[in-house]
Amino acid sequence: MKYKAVIFDLDGVICSTDEYHYLAWKSLADRLDIPFDREEYSHLLGVSRLESLELILKKSSRTFTEAEKATLAEEKNAQYRRLLDQMSPADLSEEVRDTLNRLRRAGLKLAIGSSSQNTPFILERIGLSHFFDAVADGNCITHSKPDPEVFLKAAEMIRLQPGECLVVEDARAGVTAAIRGGFDCAVMGDAREDERATWHLNTFSELLGCFSELITT
Repeated sequence: MKYKAVIFDLDGVICSTDEYHYLAWKSLADRLDIPFDREEYSHLLGVSRLESLELILKKSSRTFTEAEKATLAEEKNAQYRRLLDQMSPADLSEEVRDTLNRLRRAGLKLAIGSSSQNTPFILERIGLSHFFDAVADGNCITHSKPDPEVFLKAAEMIRLQPGECLVVEDARAGVTAAIRGGFDCAVMGDAREDERATWHLNTFSELLGCFSELITT
């Protein structure tokens, strides 16, 4: 068996918080009179908070100090966390829950590799706080995707080599991070057509097909 573990991105893979991110960024951009719509937001997928802010501020007519940027980033995050308060275990689909449980029963190690610093809070809200064998997130890394650090950290935490882990991603920046780290990658959502990936998934449950020799029912 080639893979001994699966490392999941969180946003857009395990659950969807994209709408909350969009609304929080939109609120900030509107306050600053910066044009921002869903097309603009699509370029922020898989990108860290500070890098996303830099992309938004490029369209402003004024220059911001580093202190101002830090304040703006915190403003966005505070609004995002207020929106996340609406989340509950109901935001974890039955398809995702069933697939995760079947992978677990097959003996695979399961980990999270997310650039988000809000990962622990989101996992708590959807009822998965203690489910994963390891959680590597924005709180324990220096470089965000497309740097491979978060996936390498997750593999280190479960004591496996990159070649033994399959990364599941929905963003091209995440695919780049996986490949740079030496991981195979299964893609879904916005990254589903990325030709660099090893596996292309139409649904989350299709992930089980990557482990057909372990999962028969």
